[in-house]
Amino acid sequence: MNSLAELTGVHKRYGKTVALDGLDLQVRDRELLAVLGPNGAGKTTAISLLLGLQEADSGSACLFGKSPHDLDTRRKVGVMMQEAVLPAELHVREQIDLVASYYPEPMTPAAAMEMTNTTALAKRPYGKLSGGQKRQVQFAVAVCGRPRLLFLDEPTVGLDIQARKLMWATLRQLVEQGSSIVLTTHYLEEAEALADRVVVLGKGRVIASGTVNEIRANVVRKQITCSTTLALELIRSWPEVESVTRDQQGTHINANNAEAMVRRLMAADEDLQDLEVRRAGLAEAFTELTQEAAS
Repeated sequence: MNSLAELTGVHKRYGKTVALDGLDLQVRDRELLAVLGPNGAGKTTAISLLLGLQEADSGSACLFGKSPHDLDTRRKVGVMMQEAVLPAELHVREQIDLVASYYPEPMTPAAAMEMTNTTALAKRPYGKLSGGQKRQVQFAVAVCGRPRLLFLDEPTVGLDIQARKLMWATLRQLVEQGSSIVLTTHYLEEAEALADRVVVLGKGRVIASGTVNEIRANVVRKQITCSTTLALELIRSWPEVESVTRDQQGTHINANNAEAMVRRLMAADEDLQDLEVRRAGLAEAFTELTQEAAS
């Protein structure tokens, strides 16, 4: 697939701290790429290099086959960083109109506000908005230029559930219309719901890459939930069991061989009920991968 943005063998240090350690990263055409990692993994640094906001100590950053500093290249990009400052005195419509003027074929402010559910804020000064409303306006500013490539760094922080779902729907719409999106997020359900591809960073390196299902496949254990009178000590002694807990919803068993575990449960408890087996989600895979990388 065509690569719209690329980091190749990138190293970046801040004093004695290694932010990126030989990172290779590609953003492909018409995909939503979720870049995940714990704090300090290098996510924001990687985006900053692709945007030309920082320079690598070694390695290269490429945007649409050119330098990230190329003006024509920058006009194909929309950005919503985790920390953003917009003029407090400008009304929302004025903010969008100003940024749209930098692009060759932008949306109208009305269209950008309709897409991002900010029409009701049009005449309000940016400085008078709540934190969540400011994030929505920053999103409108990021998309108003019809970017071919959109960088979103923790875009839904501070949004309520309804506003978050509306942004998710807009992101899906943008990808369907031909945009590519790079998303960094700590909300793993966000990446699970939206991403075509996931890259997990740890200590400035890629520790896993693939579709959500491929990332999940890195975790072999599954969770079994059931109603059983068997003692927890007995279940805990079985070789397939990694952990077991019990609450009002039932007994919860993490097992590395779910099929053998189910057979053992059914043989040991004739009154076993409410049996459910669930594969690892992205959150479990992320936790396991990052813990392994940190060890």
